[in-house]
Amino acid sequence: MTSTTRIPGFYNLAPNERLDLIADVSSLNQDEKKLLSGLSPLSVKIADRMIENAIGFIPIPLGIAVNFKINGKDTFVPMATEEPSVVAAASHAAKLAHNTGGFVTSQSSSIMRGQIQVLNVPDPFHAMTCIYENKTKILEFCNEKDPTLVSLGGGAKDIEVNVIQSSGKPMVILHLLVDTKDAMGANAVNTMAESLAPMIESITKGKVNLRIISNLADKRLVRVRALFKKETVGGPDVVNNIISAYELAEVDPYRAATHNKGIMNGISAVVLATGNDTRAIEAGAHAYAARTGRYRSLSHWEANKEGDLVGSMEIPMAVGTIGGGTKSNPIASLALKILNVHTAEELSGVIAATGLAQNFAGLKALSTEGIQKGHMALHARNLATMAGAEDSIIDDIVQQAVREKDVRYDRILEIKNTIMQGE
Repeated sequence: MTSTTRIPGFYNLAPNERLDLIADVSSLNQDEKKLLSGLSPLSVKIADRMIENAIGFIPIPLGIAVNFKINGKDTFVPMATEEPSVVAAASHAAKLAHNTGGFVTSQSSSIMRGQIQVLNVPDPFHAMTCIYENKTKILEFCNEKDPTLVSLGGGAKDIEVNVIQSSGKPMVILHLLVDTKDAMGANAVNTMAESLAPMIESITKGKVNLRIISNLADKRLVRVRALFKKETVGGPDVVNNIISAYELAEVDPYRAATHNKGIMNGISAVVLATGNDTRAIEAGAHAYAARTGRYRSLSHWEANKEGDLVGSMEIPMAVGTIGGGTKSNPIASLALKILNVHTAEELSGVIAATGLAQNFAGLKALSTEGIQKGHMALHARNLATMAGAEDSIIDDIVQQAVREKDVRYDRILEIKNTIMQGE
């Protein structure tokens, strides 16, 4: 059994060999291996429990990013994505960070916000103070709705109230702050907010409209940092180029959108693999990137006094290890087993580390040979499959297309036909 994620040539192994290795490390049984490999596919019965009108599944490849060391612990990272180069890029970045300590993470809290919108309040500022005066009563009422969460140390902890001016009359907005612990928390927060509505109407003399969780989880932030030695990055010039690329994302939303998309390539892949809500995480991340009034980079890159590259990031991360898709989808449960994480805080750290690694890999590629070189071979392989090439000649097709630097479907088809005619 390996004790490290540094496995030279992992990408050269056959899929079944990779699975055997991960199964050994993660103590997966034969049934779990069959589930991951597709030999024992998920049933439509499971799908029908997860969504409405289910008719089947759309498979997404599940890969393993290697080389990750997170908070001193070597971790194999499951990533579900359809995009070539993502898993390889994350693994490469993690390899360069491994010898300098890997990724270090921390989390602010596990507090989520529930919003209650109150309309038609005759005296909104007076109503705001009345809500605060009833804070203890409000929190006690909410915690009665989820005694299990309270018993685990969570539950409603505080409130925030604001008067917001809209195009019409002012509205009173109550934020219910709930510690959701190892759950993402949407069900708990929404139940509390909906149950609380009649009490808030009584206090404010207004009419409650919206009562729902906010996906801008700015009290549930995860932070991550890593150091990359200038020698492994490519030298001082590459370090400076990476920092310059980051600086453009700080001031230009057109670049920031693509910069942050690269971060989310890594983050969304782990979120999806573990059965969490990709849309909630993506919405929260992009809203947080625009919190100053201008959309900007989620990450930060700088050089230390030795000239090495230092990356850091702070991002909302409302994920869970219990409830929802993490349990209803057996593949997600296996992904968590492979990760060997037991709390939402641990999972948040892994996800943030993968996002920062992905960001580094993209910036390094852009600052050196360009983004296309890394994509070319993988894209050529996909096109060869689309062209109907047999497995025995795919490698030859890819090598020729990459050598010619001509990775277009029509050229791939020509190469395939030429090879087949020569056999």
